[in-house]
Amino acid sequence: MTKLKGILLTEGMHGMISQVEGLAKALELDFIHEKIELNNFWKLIPPKLTPIRSFVFKNKITKNFDFVISCGRKSVIPSIFLKKKFRNKLVSIHIQNPKVSVNNFDFVIVPEHDGLKGDNVLETKGAIHYLRNNELDDNENYLKPKINKKKIVSFIIGGPNKYYNYNGKIIDDIFFKITSNFLNKGYQLIFVPSMRTPQNIIEKAKNYFDKNQIIIPNVNKKAYLSSLKLADHIVVTCDSTSMISEAAITGKPIYIAQMLPIKNNYRFKKFFELFKSLNITKDLENSVEDWKYEKLDETNKISSYIKEKIKNYDFS
Repeated sequence: MTKLKGILLTEGMHGMISQVEGLAKALELDFIHEKIELNNFWKLIPPKLTPIRSFVFKNKITKNFDFVISCGRKSVIPSIFLKKKFRNKLVSIHIQNPKVSVNNFDFVIVPEHDGLKGDNVLETKGAIHYLRNNELDDNENYLKPKINKKKIVSFIIGGPNKYYNYNGKIIDDIFFKITSNFLNKGYQLIFVPSMRTPQNIIEKAKNYFDKNQIIIPNVNKKAYLSSLKLADHIVVTCDSTSMISEAAITGKPIYIAQMLPIKNNYRFKKFFELFKSLNITKDLENSVEDWKYEKLDETNKISSYIKEKIKNYDFS
């Protein structure tokens, strides 16, 4: 049987790409990515006040798809435009709160801590993502030759956003806790940056940690997957619910390196409370514990539901 085709619309950020690609893979689509660019004026206007017209965005998209999966504010209008244009010949799925009526889409997927409701709204525990356990297995050996300790702590670090500013004191404090809690107790560190990690923080890590630690100097998917597979404990910075959700597929203890927010982080707090209640995470403090939880795989749960709902859909 020929695979159904999908177009994935995002602003190009890792967290968004991970979510749309993860769902597309789980739905077994033959897909392409399209990085959405809005025309200058419309970058400033919220989706609910934006006309559903092609002049809003620069991308030229022609119909050759059965699914459109969008994520993020900039992708809302192009996604609705395509659905209105092709109607029942296209299944539209939006990930994250679109800040417009959910009736513009066939399905809207949001974390349950968002509190968005609707007949076509599918709630998840944390973010859906592209990671699969077989991918972790396949990449285990990528960093394994560099391992020289029995226990591994993988530190997945994000970067500044509108909620967290990553000042020097905050980073010093996190580095100190990792050293005190793990490295001084015989662990080896794998430091993995993301697309948002500033270069000066990567350089700081190289200088702060000794030569026995593994410092990945740039964005490296294979190193990221390998670090999750090899880790006994995982530390993730609080600025990325996507990376925390990705780490939860491992079933391994996850410590969240908290930072003082620079603005109201209500949605983050709800996410942290949920993951603590599920026994997935604890805050990085001054001790190390071992605990277990059921591996979190919301992507397959959501994709199975969608497959069932569209099994009689006519794509011809």
